[in-house]
Amino acid sequence: MGNWVLNEGPKWLIMLIWFGINIGLFIGYFFYYQYQDGKQYFYVRQFIGFGLPFARGAAACLNFNCMLILLPVCRNLISYTRQYLCMCCKRNLRRQLDKNITFHKYIAYAICFFTAIHAGAHCFNVELFVEGYNSKSVNQSLLLSTLSLYTEPWVNPVRESNSNSIVEAVKLLPGTSGLIITLSLIIMVASATEFLRRSYFEVFWYTHHLFVIFFIGLVAHGMQGVIKKQINLDKHDPEECYKNPLQWGKQKDKCQVPLFSSSPASTWKWVLLPMILYFIERCIRIFRNFQNVDITKVVNHPSRVIELQMKKSGFMMSSGQYILIKCSVISRLEWHPFTLTSTPEDDYFSVHIRQVGDWTKKLAKLCSSDTEQPNLPKLAVDGPFGTASEDVFRYQVDVLVAAGIGATPFASVLKHIWHRYNQDMKLQKIYFYWICPDTNAFEWFAELLHSLEKQMIEDGREDFLNYNIYLSRGWDMNQAKNIILNKDDTYDTVTGLRQKTHYGRPQWDQIFSTIADDHPG
Repeated sequence: MGNWVLNEGPKWLIMLIWFGINIGLFIGYFFYYQYQDGKQYFYVRQFIGFGLPFARGAAACLNFNCMLILLPVCRNLISYTRQYLCMCCKRNLRRQLDKNITFHKYIAYAICFFTAIHAGAHCFNVELFVEGYNSKSVNQSLLLSTLSLYTEPWVNPVRESNSNSIVEAVKLLPGTSGLIITLSLIIMVASATEFLRRSYFEVFWYTHHLFVIFFIGLVAHGMQGVIKKQINLDKHDPEECYKNPLQWGKQKDKCQVPLFSSSPASTWKWVLLPMILYFIERCIRIFRNFQNVDITKVVNHPSRVIELQMKKSGFMMSSGQYILIKCSVISRLEWHPFTLTSTPEDDYFSVHIRQVGDWTKKLAKLCSSDTEQPNLPKLAVDGPFGTASEDVFRYQVDVLVAAGIGATPFASVLKHIWHRYNQDMKLQKIYFYWICPDTNAFEWFAELLHSLEKQMIEDGREDFLNYNIYLSRGWDMNQAKNIILNKDDTYDTVTGLRQKTHYGRPQWDQIFSTIADDHPG
């Protein structure tokens, strides 16, 4: 329990604060428009009742979350924060910066939720405005018809009798902009689902740029000022004067004709700073787009994996980070993330790219070994981003766990550890667990493990790295027979390494208990 609080506590504390602010904003604005400042909006509530506080409460939460949504995707801002502003923070607090996409998703879910409340409330509001204009109620018809016809600016935006609520909504700027915002949001969220994002990354990439239209519509949404507040409460107390609208303006000091004014738009105040920060972020990316990147070497690995070794002026990296790559020959707009597999000690930086989609296949074809060196494609590189995995040196024992292609970051980490092994460091033992669904995934990474294994044996330090490879599925009957026949061989029949491959899934409870017993304290 104590370890869980230490590792996961900061995340849930941030989530609790964020959740509490949302609840506080909704309740605060709800009561403000319904009770605290009730007289200013008394006549509006005669038309739409609780639709006003519900819409305003949801709008406040939308403003807050739209202010936050861009910040987790400002990669350079996060890198700067990690490097300079969080140096004095504890590791478990700095680690929360790596959950930026998770927070981005949570904020997006909140935007969807409050959009549904806000849009739903205003759909009812427009319908009630239409009904108010054509009110047949004996108690309300005189008041509502007077407010609809004889006060300007009109508290009721509906100006025609027997009109259609959908048509009236589209006539208003909030209605049109709200429709555009909602459609953009639906498309962005739908294309960001796990299946579409992994299978059709280009669809996700292009549709997510609808955020530009989303924010333009968001800023414009409240500029018409449809919801009016009364501004002459000293000359017209609505709680007393609403009963007899025919007497409005006939007495000099009492019940003058109510005057209304639009509330100024405030959304831009919430989102201006994040939009400026994101604009700077894109400017940095544009600048890096024109920096020269030289591909110094292309290596074809097994399992349809290519390694690109590159050089770029002023490029500095740490183990475990990633970069964004753009190839203008393939697309002028698409940037794709790849984990760095080189180390800070190398005189180049490299990525391993598995050919699993149209973009990666086209890039591999352009960088194929039979391509002449001068004809290699020009790439743009943005980054590096992400956590520098220097924390591995803070412990005596490290446990590294990877699955499938997710082992890529550990290529850089393991090589970086080996480069620093001869230095005075706290780290004494590494346990590396790699779970793969098929044998093809082993091939390129096994080369690195074989190289490290050979060097450790030569230096007499073979116990420093304990790696365990698990094949969860993907073997046939012939492979199973071959594995059984060669189980006593020195080298593993699947990977060619000294340590044998395990079959099935790791038993984590047993593994962690064994590690804890071997390294007490």
